[in-house]
Amino acid sequence: MTDLDSKGRPNGAVQLIPAKGAQKTEHAELTQVAGPDWDNVRVFLEVARSSSFRTAAQRLRMTGQAVSERVKQLERQLDIVLFTRHHDGVRLTDDGQNLLSFAAAMEEASKGFVRRRGGLAQPLEGEVRVAVTEGLGTFWVTPRLMEFLRAHPKILIDLHCSMQRPDELVLRAQADLAVQIEEPVPRDLKVRRIGRMHVMPCASQDYIDRYGMPQTKDDIATQHRLVAQYADQGRGAHYYNQLFPGRVQAGFMAMRTDASTAMYAAVLNGLACGWLPTYYFALGTTVVPLDIGHVISFDIWLSYHADAAKLPRVRRMIDWTIDVFDPQQNPWFRDDFIHPRDFTKYSSSKQSLIDVAFGGAQTGP
Repeated sequence: MTDLDSKGRPNGAVQLIPAKGAQKTEHAELTQVAGPDWDNVRVFLEVARSSSFRTAAQRLRMTGQAVSERVKQLERQLDIVLFTRHHDGVRLTDDGQNLLSFAAAMEEASKGFVRRRGGLAQPLEGEVRVAVTEGLGTFWVTPRLMEFLRAHPKILIDLHCSMQRPDELVLRAQADLAVQIEEPVPRDLKVRRIGRMHVMPCASQDYIDRYGMPQTKDDIATQHRLVAQYADQGRGAHYYNQLFPGRVQAGFMAMRTDASTAMYAAVLNGLACGWLPTYYFALGTTVVPLDIGHVISFDIWLSYHADAAKLPRVRRMIDWTIDVFDPQQNPWFRDDFIHPRDFTKYSSSKQSLIDVAFGGAQTGP
């Protein structure tokens, strides 16, 4: 027989606190709050990462009103304000910043579950043809393929690295997916922006010791030498004319090249100053960023055929590629420029042996 309290209720009973306007029910005090809707959290994450409702709507293929309503639903459910509006976009409140870390953890857990579930299926096997802009393919994608290939040892990656437009290879059915820094022309392709690459002026310490530290863009134009990349992607000629209008290249430009690897080797070995991607610093490069402004940014695009994505091995490679460039995990690929000196907050990379391979002096043991 159950013991009763002074009001005739069973001892130990639990009371649910009702929503406003509802009648109180019997039971004692425990507030039950439903967990947030994952779709709303996903929208919140995209707005937080892009600092813009409009940009988030474009990425999610939703209307701006739908994105705004999703965020409002989440705010009502949690009874907090997540964003403040400003002329240049939106910013996270303290509550929004707190939620961001939990939301990112939820997202990562969800990805982990999907990966693990896929791993329990039959092993994936066969060839996946990947076409990538040369620099990103060499410096960023290739070193990270080890984890993918350990998980899928029966997959062969055919990696094509070039400054030609990789989406052309997808269109000609010579590649299953492409990553590039020029927006692909859809033409029956699925297209998705997966990050942003920021490029800033740099020089080696040896160059600076010999010729001094450039202080301004005009300083580079009048007292220093330049190396530049002219290729199908990157719009090198356009940016040269924009930065140094009317400046004759002979006598100023030390070298032009179509290859990211040659460009990096030239700057690393002190040939001249040049604009390099900031993600190199996340890899441990020893070149010195020049704080003269004039950062150039390129969106990073993924494209693939919808039919190719139906193949499990290609679908896995597409998902892996999106993860590899995830701006939340790799802040140097965020929309907003983050100075390399702040990368230590996110990465503990030391000098990589790639500097030695390109002729840079190795430090330490």
